[in-house]
Amino acid sequence: MRKHLTGIAAMLAAALVLTACGGSSSEDEAAVETREVKHAKGVAEVPVAPKRVVVLDTGELDDALALGVKPVGAVRVDVATDFLSYLGDQTEGIEEVGTISEPNLEKIAALDPDLILSSTVRHEAIYDQLNAIAPTVLAPDLGDTWKDNFLLYADALNKTDEAKKMLADFESDAAALGETVGSGKTLSIVRFLPDQIRLYSDKSFSGVILDDMGLTVPEQAVGEDTFLELSPEQVTSADADYVYVSAYGPEGDTDKAEVLGGPLWQRISAVESGEVHDINDDLLSGIGIQAAQQILAQFEKELG
Repeated sequence: MRKHLTGIAAMLAAALVLTACGGSSSEDEAAVETREVKHAKGVAEVPVAPKRVVVLDTGELDDALALGVKPVGAVRVDVATDFLSYLGDQTEGIEEVGTISEPNLEKIAALDPDLILSSTVRHEAIYDQLNAIAPTVLAPDLGDTWKDNFLLYADALNKTDEAKKMLADFESDAAALGETVGSGKTLSIVRFLPDQIRLYSDKSFSGVILDDMGLTVPEQAVGEDTFLELSPEQVTSADADYVYVSAYGPEGDTDKAEVLGGPLWQRISAVESGEVHDINDDLLSGIGIQAAQQILAQFEKELG
């Protein structure tokens, strides 16, 4: 009798294993259905409908959320303790996996991702390690390529049509606002960092937004790679019809207060006309479609 019961138990266990395997096989087939996505490191075989996405920069987080995909994991900027503030409660439930400069590979792997999004600028050095964890799609550049990056990440997420619609709407809104503000007006984005002052160029995230509006950056910054670095004595190079200022990290760690209270700053046209505005630095760090939309909304409120 005991042998008989043991035999039945073994048979039941085997049946359960086969049933489990059968269910698992069916689910796995659906999960591993893939499509090809061309990116900076070649061609990635990504899931048709990624469900566990990890993003390793701010633009990727912004863009994925805009497309209705909540990543399971994301990095934060080095000077912050949380995700970018302008995203609000969209980031609730997302696991932090380190910082942009130091993503935690163990945390990433533990999340069992089915897709990783980043760029060569940030993480080309660890691409092979990331790709061993999950299919990894890298954009070739940052900043002024934010629209191309958005379309690449949308392709990886199988959301291209939605991304194209968002970009078309954004460009239409930007052009309309530019007509209201006045074509040919100049606008400076001045960002204060510890030991550095940046005047952003036309070849930057914000520079592309200005170009969509028909506005320009100051002549000294035209053609610069992302930004022109200024000393406190060179701040008059930021002279423009409108000026927006921000601080990366704690403002007290920068020269912002000293420069804005100094005599050279008072010579800037926008200061004299009362057209100097603060901008949330997180928006400049965002480099995604939502950040662009919110920057445009601020411009419309203050300049339109």
